[in-house]
Amino acid sequence: MAHGNQNKWGVVIIACMAIFIIVLDSSAMNVAISTLVVELNTTLSIIQSIIALYALIIAAFMLFGSKLQDILGRKKTFFVGLGIYASGTTIATLSINAPMLLLGWAILEGIGAAMILPATTTIVGTAYEGKDRITAFGIWGGIAAMGAAIGPIVGGIFTTFITWRLVFGSELIFVAIILIFRHYVSESKPTLIWKDLDKLGVLLSTVSLVLIVMGILLLTKPEYWPYVTVLLLLGSILFIIFLLWQRRRMNKALEPLSDISLLKNRIFGLGNLNSIIQQIPLAGFLFIIPVFMQQVAKLNAFMTGVALLPASITILIFSLLGAKLSAVLESKYIIMIGFIISAAGTYILGGAFNVNTQIIDIVPGTVVFGIGLLLSQLTNLTMTAARDDQETNASGFLNAFKNLGYSVGTALIGVLLLLGIFTGLTTGIESSGLAGNITKDQIHDSLFNYVEKMQTVPPQIPSELVPQATQIVESTISYSMKQTFNVLTIILILGFITSIFIPKNRKNTD
Repeated sequence: MAHGNQNKWGVVIIACMAIFIIVLDSSAMNVAISTLVVELNTTLSIIQSIIALYALIIAAFMLFGSKLQDILGRKKTFFVGLGIYASGTTIATLSINAPMLLLGWAILEGIGAAMILPATTTIVGTAYEGKDRITAFGIWGGIAAMGAAIGPIVGGIFTTFITWRLVFGSELIFVAIILIFRHYVSESKPTLIWKDLDKLGVLLSTVSLVLIVMGILLLTKPEYWPYVTVLLLLGSILFIIFLLWQRRRMNKALEPLSDISLLKNRIFGLGNLNSIIQQIPLAGFLFIIPVFMQQVAKLNAFMTGVALLPASITILIFSLLGAKLSAVLESKYIIMIGFIISAAGTYILGGAFNVNTQIIDIVPGTVVFGIGLLLSQLTNLTMTAARDDQETNASGFLNAFKNLGYSVGTALIGVLLLLGIFTGLTTGIESSGLAGNITKDQIHDSLFNYVEKMQTVPPQIPSELVPQATQIVESTISYSMKQTFNVLTIILILGFITSIFIPKNRKNTD
């Protein structure tokens, strides 16, 4: 139970701080893309991969992170995860190149977050009862939404006026505060020993998810295309083997990594599917808007954060209002309406991008998109399908699938944008007569590099051709943005269609 009345909310405040720094990373660093490309001497594709891999590693280790609570106890799991996260954020703060950022941010912070996230759910769930429990989870969800909402503006301020490194560095202050007040977190007795852990299940679930996202990320490089199908196929087969292996362990009365019987529940299965579908456009939106604003509109990180602010505030407000709406309207219908409104937002955005686009031009579309993402509803609906004894497993699955969706979204939508740009560049060069004495391939490679470096290096073509080449690059990016947003609209309509099949939420779910 919570610690007396005086410090009643101490537990939820600690859980919220942990959630806040994890969510902040994803959204704050998107606005720093062009700065990272320059300072770490890397490319757009590599930064895209690091952002996607952060979410992927959280997803890949989430089921293992959930199960660790049964072996180590929730308090120990939470603080071991926090230690790994802190070491990652320190390395990310001091990064001198992309591999160092990958190690600190994507790998170590990702593994740490996968241990922290499920532990916060159970820490809050066991510390409160009745109305206090509902309030605590409301605060917890609101802070998570707030981290995502203010991330772009915080990232923009640090990147433009001080340094992007402070996004990571400032998180160590939160870690220190959590450690000072660690006595609020109560321990749970371990119910399993290491021998009970399904080690093959951990390996299969982790490797399968990594292969699937790596397959999507390799689409940006045409020379790697032969490997893409192999990776996607292998990843999918391994995930099916993982599910069959879980079923076998359960049939033999052995401890599975995850209770896959949950997936047979239609509300839970479709809730997770819709969570993935919802995260793909959100991640794509948060990745490609900063790319456009910095490449074409030539905005700095701070102004890019300002451009994302209306959407962020809207998502925050409506994710909190979603719970109120559910009192008068069935959750299923709120989700269906949400997908349609978001699809209208991405459709409006599709027509908003051209060489002269300013922040004000994208506000209507981003606000409509934000209204549709009723984040709290899918989580609430999906979790109602689990029995009390399945909550840890259900939370692990839901968090894993949401992060997988976010990772796939960054990879897939980023790849679509980059492929559109590179295809458009080839066509633009051929029709412009820019080739002159240089081969078309050389110009294409030069402009390819120019885009990959976020237009921070001059293209290696004669200076008199630079204005025309820049115009080709910028109009190509504008056209590719339109096509990419059309794809996001189709994905959201698919979400609407799948949400039709969600059963009405029965409070007495078995």
